[in-house]
Amino acid sequence: MIKHLALPLLALLAVSAAPAAPPAPHMAIADIDQLPQPLPYPYDEQADAKAVVAKARAQAKREHKRLLIDLGGNWCGDCRVLASIMALPELKPFLDQHFVVAKVDIGRYDKNGDIAAHYGVTGRLDGVPAILIVDPAHDKLVNGGRLFALTDARHMTPQGLADWLAQWA
Repeated sequence: MIKHLALPLLALLAVSAAPAAPPAPHMAIADIDQLPQPLPYPYDEQADAKAVVAKARAQAKREHKRLLIDLGGNWCGDCRVLASIMALPELKPFLDQHFVVAKVDIGRYDKNGDIAAHYGVTGRLDGVPAILIVDPAHDKLVNGGRLFALTDARHMTPQGLADWLAQWA
């Protein structure tokens, strides 16, 4: 009887021993209407996206952080809101501690699709910003199925966005 209880108990201990994601910092502003204006244009439209991602992945691997690939366009209001929230003094240090961020311009869905395809995202993106959270040691996507959660960023609270990002740290 004791042998039969030992395996489930060991499994339970292994699950409870897994490190929990750190909590998101408390955001001082409650609404996106309070964001500094004008909102930034976060994507370098002339950048070599493959080089940007490769450099960020190498840094993330070296620093034992996650790679956060932000796919979007400067024309996208939700992308600009997300970039503004990520730059807030409450959130930026948290992101810098847990992630290396690579911003990739997707044009009008006609550029750099190969970046998403590398991580198994086939076809046209369902919206932007599309956020890929990558384990750089294995070059594997860890948030599959949740890439488009922030495509409505302008209707989310800064705290909601921070909480979503923190779950992947």
